[in-house]
Amino acid sequence: MDREARLGGSAGEVQRQVRLPTSKAVEIALRSLRVRLARSILTLVTIVMAIAFMTTMWAGAISEVAVRRASLIQQGLADVAPPADPQRLLWLISLSLLVCMVGISNAMLMSVMERFREIGTMKCLGALDSFILKLFLLESAFLGAVGTAVGVAFGLLLNMLLLMKNFGTLGATALPWNRMPLVAAGSFVIGLCITSGAALYPAWKAARMQPIAAMRVEV
Repeated sequence: MDREARLGGSAGEVQRQVRLPTSKAVEIALRSLRVRLARSILTLVTIVMAIAFMTTMWAGAISEVAVRRASLIQQGLADVAPPADPQRLLWLISLSLLVCMVGISNAMLMSVMERFREIGTMKCLGALDSFILKLFLLESAFLGAVGTAVGVAFGLLLNMLLLMKNFGTLGATALPWNRMPLVAAGSFVIGLCITSGAALYPAWKAARMQPIAAMRVEV
């Protein structure tokens, strides 16, 4: 009898802990982004600016040497064409990556931490820790994908405009186009990783909090 009662209690507990499908998490994430449109746009702009800066620095460091060399060759000075400087390239890439990480991480951390009360409310309604993590990671992925894509396109365009300003049409014709897809792909992957990674820890921390404690947090 006791065994049946225990089994019945376990079954009832399992039935109460309903696991919502991923499609429902996607729906809630998109709805949350629309409701918090102003904050979402602010976070998106931060991501775009950080990725655009990083992409411009990377693409500029790679293409500037090629365009300068083409300019000197055009002037008949091929023998003094400047070689690539790996140390300068590494410094520019490291600096741009650091700025990108700081900007995106700060935006995503604030975006999650200011919603501790919302997380507490969801937990009071029965949301599992895994569902809350999934929800915030999906929101971060959506913002990261859109912001990174726009930032990469804007960064590549800005790099080409700067080269054309300094070298005229040669800046576009001598641009190493075969290497730009690699820069774009690298920037996109890094942007997604930073965006998702920056939201993972605060979302996990909030999901592990007791509902009452989460609702008492003031940001």
